[in-house]
Amino acid sequence: MTKNRITACIDGSAISTAVCDTAAWASAILEAPLTFLHVLEKSRSPAKENFSGAIGLGSREHLLDELAALDEKRNKVAIEHGKHLLEEAMQRAKTAGAINVSSEQRHDQLLDALLACEDSTRLYVIGRLGEDHDVNRQVIGSHIENVVRTIHTPILMATGKFSTPSNYMLAYDGSETADKAIDRIANSPLLSKLSGHVVMVGKETPDNQRCLENAYKMLTTKGHQVQSHLLQGDINGSLMDFQERFNIELKVMGAYGHSRIREFIIGSNTTKMLATSTVPVLILR
Repeated sequence: MTKNRITACIDGSAISTAVCDTAAWASAILEAPLTFLHVLEKSRSPAKENFSGAIGLGSREHLLDELAALDEKRNKVAIEHGKHLLEEAMQRAKTAGAINVSSEQRHDQLLDALLACEDSTRLYVIGRLGEDHDVNRQVIGSHIENVVRTIHTPILMATGKFSTPSNYMLAYDGSETADKAIDRIANSPLLSKLSGHVVMVGKETPDNQRCLENAYKMLTTKGHQVQSHLLQGDINGSLMDFQERFNIELKVMGAYGHSRIREFIIGSNTTKMLATSTVPVLILR
């Protein structure tokens, strides 16, 4: 199966519009079909058969019947609501230039639904928060954290109102897996028209300078316009300061080996980075 489509997850939260616009932008640049996915979480209401042998159930059995009826009604409303969300998202994306737009609704857990379509997906677009969170809070949804830790396909995370980015910042550590991420960026049109900044946090050693120069060459030989930067200091603070100083509009992060960058990307600092980000974040695995 060809990994060609973009899969964008919407749930009716305040950030769903940003997910839609971000996905439409990616679809237009990559010339890739776009599928909007709406996942209805499996019901956790008690099923009648689960209590068939309960002691003292007696006359309370009718309460389970009522619960089942309410669950069925709630499910029908959720399905109809989801259809409206998908229709609106599809129309918005088509207007924005997305191609071959379709939709899908599934009864499943979010992570399981994403894993089920990973073989055909080249890029996921998700929101930083789900519908149960206030978009202004600096947190990351628990479902989203599980997705980021599990999915190996690139993930583009929307964080707020989308604006077409003109530049990006890539955190780089010189490892083999980091170079693979650079190669992926170099050979993809997604970031090819943007001004790039490859940022390494470390000591000014010949090895670090050589690694940074190699990354620079890998991108520029493919026509990318990039600058390289070697920073000293705390990784988290250095990257945040760089983002603010250069008005970075898109951040690119990857799971790089077992280095300090990996600790930053996978550890609690990453959760903080994703939670506080005001610009989209492209996560490469």
